[in-house]
Amino acid sequence: MMETRILKKQALGTLLERIRGGGFRVLAPSKNDGHVVFKEVATLADVDCEAIQTTLSPKAAVFPRCEELVNYTFTAKNVRIEDHEFQATPTVLFGVRPCDARSLAILNSVFAWDVKDVFFQKRLEATTVIGMSCTKADDYCFCTSVGGSPGDTSGSDLSLTLLGCGDYLAEIVTEKGRRIVSLAEDLFGPAGKVNKEELLPKIPAKFDVKELTGKLPDMFTRNEIWAEQAMRCIGCSTCAFVCPCCACFDIQDEASRQGGTRLRCWDSCGHGQFTLHASGHNPRHSQGDRWRQRIMHKFSYFPDRLGYIACVGCGRCSRSCPADMNLLEHLESLVEAK
Repeated sequence: MMETRILKKQALGTLLERIRGGGFRVLAPSKNDGHVVFKEVATLADVDCEAIQTTLSPKAAVFPRCEELVNYTFTAKNVRIEDHEFQATPTVLFGVRPCDARSLAILNSVFAWDVKDVFFQKRLEATTVIGMSCTKADDYCFCTSVGGSPGDTSGSDLSLTLLGCGDYLAEIVTEKGRRIVSLAEDLFGPAGKVNKEELLPKIPAKFDVKELTGKLPDMFTRNEIWAEQAMRCIGCSTCAFVCPCCACFDIQDEASRQGGTRLRCWDSCGHGQFTLHASGHNPRHSQGDRWRQRIMHKFSYFPDRLGYIACVGCGRCSRSCPADMNLLEHLESLVEAK
């Protein structure tokens, strides 16, 4: 069974100090220009534990928005290539919501599929996740529809749940979590009987995800459905960039006559040029085609190939969409479609 402890509320700040003293940088939800984002924090005062969800997910800690892969220089007729060597910084992701914690395994299934991505793997190995159960939800949250829950511990190394008295139930999930507790054993006491489910918000499932995945292959040619759903989409890809599960990237060079750097940058299948061929042909020429690809990828291709639904129900895409597209509403309509 998972080991449980009690962490006193007044000890939470001390725990962060011990973690930082143990050589970790701490990334946590923090207010920044009107948004709540994951950034490096020094004290508990810098942390926002009240937000339902951050604007951006914490995936940049393991999959940066833009990163160097190789550097190269031109010397006469020769090209000198140097791999970009880096040491992953020991990192604690603190206050991660259960949906975001679950997303790390989904990302890993991509970057460990076939050939393991060294950059991703090094960062993931150096990262410890301290999850924090949800105390509230909004109409955009649908984690329970895709296999999650407000108190899910999967993906977390150490999971904290706020109790009514202000203390935290601490669930030690992995050895990484045990190492964090070992930095501050004196702060953790024994846990009595706690009914964790009573402390969590109720989020009823909004649709049957198995029914959805079962219907999608036969809906591929229903162009009228995809065109209607994508009517408002402007192809900005905000949904992909805030999503904790999206892993599309592009490889680009920034170069001069002397040499350059090869970069990996986030990309999105929602962009019009994502599938544009050199010939000028684009197999996904309409926004409806690209919206269909996004839904099919997350809820059909991904589970068939890698065994995961590539969505954790965090609701960020719907909260952030400038055209007010609501993913949950679209998924519900697909399940109900005749």
